[in-house]
Formats: sequence, C-alpha cells, structure tokens
Amino acid sequence: MADRRLQVFHTVARLLSFTKAAESLHMTQPAVTFQVRQLEEYFNTRLFDRTHNRISLTEAGQRVYKFADRIFDLYAEMENAVRDMTGEIRGVLIIGASTTIAEYMLPSLLGDFKKKYPDVNVHLRVSNSDGIVSMVENNDIDLGVVESPVMNKNLVVEECRKDRLVAIVTPQHPLAAKKQIKIPELLEYAYIAREEGSGTREVIQDYLNEQGMNSSDVHVSMELGSPEAIKGAVEAGMGVAIVSEVTIHKELQLGTLVALELDPQIERPFSFVHQKQKFRQRAMDELLEFARAYCLSHRNDD
Repeated sequence: MADRRLQVFHTVARLLSFTKAAESLHMTQPAVTFQVRQLEEYFNTRLFDRTHNRISLTEAGQRVYKFADRIFDLYAEMENAVRDMTGEIRGVLIIGASTTIAEYMLPSLLGDFKKKYPDVNVHLRVSNSDGIVSMVENNDIDLGVVESPVMNKNLVVEECRKDRLVAIVTPQHPLAAKKQIKIPELLEYAYIAREEGSGTREVIQDYLNEQGMNSSDVHVSMELGSPEAIKGAVEAGMGVAIVSEVTIHKELQLGTLVALELDPQIERPFSFVHQKQKFRQRAMDELLEFARAYCLSHRNDD
C-alpha cells in the first residue's frame, strides 16, 4: 500500500545493495535503480553515494530512511488495527528454517496453520542455521527457525523445545550392542559430519570442546549437507555420525540404524528468531502464537 518508490528505496538502504534489493523484491536491478532515481528526482537530491561498486546513504538518504521506517511502522499499525476490527487474517509470510527443522518439524506445524488460516500464503526457505540468521538480520524473511544458539542480541529469540542428539551406527557395527557411549570411543571410527555453518555441527563442536577434545581428534571421513545424506552414508557403512533424534524415527522402526545415547547427553534448542518490530502484520502475530502453542504441545516429545 505504501509508495512503491519508498519501499524500493527502503530495501536498498537496508541492504546497501541494489543487487540484493532486486533479489529481495523479486525485481530486476534496472527496475530497482529506476524507482530509486524517481525518488531522487522527486526530492531533487541524491539519496545514495555510489563509489567503487559500493553504495552508502547521503545525509538526505539517512533522513529519508528514518522517516520511511516510521511510515512503514504506521502502515503496519493501521493494517493491524483495521484487521483487528474485521477479523481478517491474510497475507504472505516468508519463513526460513535450517534443514533438520524444515524436514522434520515444520511440515506438520505449517500444515495445521494453513488449515486454520487458508488466506495466509507461507513461503519456506531452507538453509543452514548461519544462513537463516543472516536472512533474519537482512529482513529477507519474517521468521527464522534454527537449531543452534543465536549470538545477535538485536534479534528476538524464543526457544521452542529441546532437541536431543544421538550417535547412529548400522546394526552390524561393533558398537551396535551398546546403549550408551562416550564420545572418545565413538570417534575411534570414521566420522561423518555436517557442513560448515550447520547448527548441528556447531553444537557438536561445542560439545567436543567441553569434553576436552578438538577438531584434530576427529577423523572426518566426509561432510554432507543434510540429515538424509548423513543417514544414508551411515546405512551404507561409511562411518558413524551424530544426528538429531527427531530425524531417525523411521530408520529405527525399520531397523536400518541403531541409536546410541551419548554420555553425557547433547541437547540443543530449536528456536524462533525474528526482528524486534513494534508492529507486524497480523498474520505474523498469529503464526507466532500458533507456533508457541505447537511448541508447548510437543515439548515433551521424543
């Protein structure tokens, strides 16, 4: 509803990149440049300094950006006020989730949410935890769901539930008869790890450090980018791994993998992360409330 030129300018100013703004707005870069130039012509002044393929806000641009922030907050407040009166909940939400959460937690949550709010369109982006936090920081997504601690204190982080990590081996593996194992014994075998930037990898590395071990103590035979790939490699006898317990229910039932409890245990949070926005679209508030209720009902799930 807001002036399109101002929306485009605000996105470029926030990301300090015409290319990233074009991607975020699903526009071509020339179209983004055209909208910004129109606004500069309207104010009869430059809003960006462009030097050596980098841009920065001019003094006028900084002032326009601050007013734009206030204007968009007012628009959101107005829309929420009217929709509170009419009871209408609609719109588009973009959610980002790390791989484990996107594959094993979100399908049921978003399916139930869509049944209750059919006029809300939800788009899902999948990345590792570092990528999701970066998307939230850049306002590329409305809500992130991650599986590792978030260090940015300027973001709102709400823990949903605890997730336990376990070791997995094949039924034929020498360790398969054990119920519990200490990490040094597990790492005597070839280890299959998640990729750099993965929340699972980060949590495991912190655990190793707590146990007095470092990366040189781990014989990583391969690095893979998803829980499904990790499980497949372990099933093929290529090594051992540590994964989220929520990812292996099917394999345990089929008997293709054996889970070993780690001593001491590894737990990590599944958390929602979003910007500190005073006013959000009503659909976002409803999704947060729905997600909180979902987390409460599943908090004690294994």
